[in-house]
Amino acid sequence: MTSDVWLPVEASEIEGLPATSEGGLTYRYWNGGDYPADPADCVFYAVPYMIDPEVCARPLPAMTSLRVVQTLTAGVDHVLSAVERLPPGVQLCNARGVHEASTAELALTLTLASLRGIPRFVEGQRVQEWRQGFNPALADKSVLIVGYGSIGSAIEDRLAGFECARVARVARSERTTERGLVHPLSELPRLLPEADVVILSTPLTTSTRGLVNADFLARMKDGALLVNVARGPVVDTKALLAELESGRLTAALDVTDPEPLPAGHPLWQAPGVLISPHVGGPTSAFLPRAKRLLSGQVNRCAAGEPLVNVVLTTS
Repeated sequence: MTSDVWLPVEASEIEGLPATSEGGLTYRYWNGGDYPADPADCVFYAVPYMIDPEVCARPLPAMTSLRVVQTLTAGVDHVLSAVERLPPGVQLCNARGVHEASTAELALTLTLASLRGIPRFVEGQRVQEWRQGFNPALADKSVLIVGYGSIGSAIEDRLAGFECARVARVARSERTTERGLVHPLSELPRLLPEADVVILSTPLTTSTRGLVNADFLARMKDGALLVNVARGPVVDTKALLAELESGRLTAALDVTDPEPLPAGHPLWQAPGVLISPHVGGPTSAFLPRAKRLLSGQVNRCAAGEPLVNVVLTTS
């Protein structure tokens, strides 16, 4: 039996991987489609990026020698249930460090575009209309970041130059950072009415699924903007539609529920919403960071060293 490493990038394109002669490893390229070898020989599985979750999970039950599942996404919800059914001792790792820059950029892009009325200007350009008017600025606004992990922190990095009146932070549990206090989720009812912009960057878990429900939205101040660069099911779409159609709130969504958003869905035509098609991660910044992560993790695995970004070990 060999020690196969399944990668969604050709091994020849990843600098610093252990030589096959050093660790007894055999590199297999797989990005969906026919299996490159017997899945039972795979010890390290790097999950393909941006393909159907069912395809990503398909080889897992047959990977009986598996020790590591490495996603190239910040979230692991697309493979979590399949990994949890694996034998004890398999480590599931996420892609912390890969998507922070790109996702934070998009969060700021969506925020600024929504506040400054960019979709209206684009439509005006299309029909050759000069659409002047006053729009909100990000300056002097109070921003609430819900989900203050590495992506939430990167978002605050990029807010620093925009003269916000305040940036508040919320995570699963309370802690103190160099920038100040991170509030627990239990304080959301107090913090939401104070925020002009609420940015969601939380992972999708049992506690965050449907977190942004009718009660959450009702606590947001009139005219506030909701920005979602987390996962679609964090937001109750029906509840959000009600607020958008009333004109009380606006939204900028990189993720939706359902996703992809089907043609004819009322969210497409809802007033005050800007939608991008889940493009927080796939930018020119992705591949160099993904390759560095894969190289580091395979080296650690081959050397028997602790892995980084471990979010779960099966038991």
